[in-house]
Amino acid sequence: MNLHSNARTTPKSRLELVLRSATCSAEQVAADFAVSTRTVRKWRGRFASAGRDGLVDRSSRPHRIAWRTDEPRSELIRRLRLSRLTGPQIAGALKMPRSTVAAVLKRSGMQRLRDLMPPKPENRYQRSVPGELIHVDTKKLGRIQGVGHRITGIRRHGTRGVGWEFAHVAIDDASRLAYVEVLPDEHPGTAVGFLYRALDFYRRHGLTVHQLMSDNGNAYLSHVFAAACQRFRIRHLRTRPYTPRTNGKAERFIQTLMREWAYAIPYASSRARTAALPRWLGYYNRHRPHAGLGGATPYSRLRAAR
Repeated sequence: MNLHSNARTTPKSRLELVLRSATCSAEQVAADFAVSTRTVRKWRGRFASAGRDGLVDRSSRPHRIAWRTDEPRSELIRRLRLSRLTGPQIAGALKMPRSTVAAVLKRSGMQRLRDLMPPKPENRYQRSVPGELIHVDTKKLGRIQGVGHRITGIRRHGTRGVGWEFAHVAIDDASRLAYVEVLPDEHPGTAVGFLYRALDFYRRHGLTVHQLMSDNGNAYLSHVFAAACQRFRIRHLRTRPYTPRTNGKAERFIQTLMREWAYAIPYASSRARTAALPRWLGYYNRHRPHAGLGGATPYSRLRAAR
């Protein structure tokens, strides 16, 4: 409940006021609480009819709005909207003001065309065998030259022209075993080099990668990346355009990576941030409970699958 900043009483003090008025006159209670006798009688009456619930502020909205569009008319507007007519078209057909139709549609949650569509079903899946599918993605990171505005909260002290670097990530669908490198760019050759090292990382942990999922970035659409997948006999799956949730495990891992590593503490430089990555990644893979795995860690999930 949001009380007015200059409110004389609160629900707690109103209860004291009511209890006091049982033994004192309204005039005396009004003087003690610095309110009018009308206020005392109001809260006393509300307490008598509704108890303590009656001492809570009520909405100032009127019970009835005389000029509001009646329900049969509103229902007709909603029906026309469901047939994909726009607000101006509905207003013209019913000879009503556009603002009135817009108000009805806003009240009904039917302003946008997407509001008329049924909600998309959740696209959750999880492979049962580690190595059956890995997700890869990149995240652009600003280079660090001193503590930035994310920590200080002051943008005017930022350094311009420092440049960018990129976190390349890979995460196994079944076990969530992750591998990350910070590289200078996201060119096709760089992405292929990361893929080679990621596959070697998973091979050292006993995983043979069969499928790989990525978005439609230029590096992943390149011929050299396709040739690398073909060389290792990996089937390359790509997400639907403008549908990042298809590659949701990589997206979610990047959120965790940014929150718990990239922006967790004020790093003095990009080199210091990169140096802290292996330690955090070891913690993530070996010790950090994963909600998607029922509280297990990637390493424990990997051992259980063997």
